[in-house]
Amino acid sequence: MPAATVSATELANPEVASLIPYEPGKPIDDVARELGLEPGSIIKLASNENPLGPSPLALQAIQDILPKLHLYPDGAGYHLRTALARTFGLDLKNVVLGNGSNEIIELAYHAFTRPNPAGHEIVTSENAFAVYELMAQLFGVGCVKVKEKDGFHHDLDAILAAITPRTRLVFVASPNNPTGTRIPNADFDRFLDALPGHVIAVVDEAYYEFLDNPPDTLRAVREGKKAILMRTFSKIQGLAGLRIGYALTTPEIAGLLERSRQPFNTNMVAQTAALAALGDTEHQQKTKAITDAGRAKLQEAFAKMGLRFVPSEANFVLVEVGDAAAVFKKLQTKGIIVRSMVSYRMPAWIRVSIGTPQELDRFLAELPGVLSKA
Repeated sequence: MPAATVSATELANPEVASLIPYEPGKPIDDVARELGLEPGSIIKLASNENPLGPSPLALQAIQDILPKLHLYPDGAGYHLRTALARTFGLDLKNVVLGNGSNEIIELAYHAFTRPNPAGHEIVTSENAFAVYELMAQLFGVGCVKVKEKDGFHHDLDAILAAITPRTRLVFVASPNNPTGTRIPNADFDRFLDALPGHVIAVVDEAYYEFLDNPPDTLRAVREGKKAILMRTFSKIQGLAGLRIGYALTTPEIAGLLERSRQPFNTNMVAQTAALAALGDTEHQQKTKAITDAGRAKLQEAFAKMGLRFVPSEANFVLVEVGDAAAVFKKLQTKGIIVRSMVSYRMPAWIRVSIGTPQELDRFLAELPGVLSKA
């Protein structure tokens, strides 16, 4: 008798088969094709990208490296890791490169968690970056989500209380995506000091350069605490398309993350551009200035419109608009892409990235009419 037909989905790991993939911001080209718009007429305020574009020094470095693309990249990322270590007063052995900081999340799961029935868990905040929970499902690890306090802020005491002997990773972010809220510096210090020895803190600092008074989380690394600081070149340096991020951590943890990654996980162009962008302080200062001004403009406008929003410390603002899916779609017809928070289980909210002054003016001009029709 012929063998029964079995689908690929039935053969797949159940954690993969049931996974709802991460939903990124809509690309400009997709919206242009779907709505018949000219790509140049569309503005994207959806993915927290740099409104000034890439670091000019990075662009020049990319041009210079192109003739060498037939060679494999430096698998150890020596020059970039050395520069990062020097910048933050650490050692080469404290730095791990990732294909975006997202890969650092995955490496932490590889290195420190085992799937059920071993029973490992991670703990995070309820309105945190969706990938923390998605990776937990993919790895067959439990995910404990802790309620927030005081208007979308991490409740660090509740996070500590949620830790059990099964917990291996605790994810916290400051500023947090998608809320834009930060953890006060003194609270951060107490939290890192209070973590039990069987837990590793994964501290997402993708937006830390936008803080006026950032916490000294490097202290935890210098003191040998079990902490992984995740940072990225995607935001203030404007290199999101190259997917290059890094972790700052203890040599012991760094060695374990290194064993968990693929060879050549970061490419030559990304490493070269990141090294140049790291030293481009002028571009970083301009980016922070346009971000600070744009964030103030958005929040002032939302307040005048009577819209509830979360005061932000990052390069985006979360605002309540009623029917987020409808507002998202109507703004798209106007050639404006924002981020609906429906996939974050926040169906009344959209997240708006800080764009150029002209982009924000256009968004704010269209928003009242869109809201009246949504």
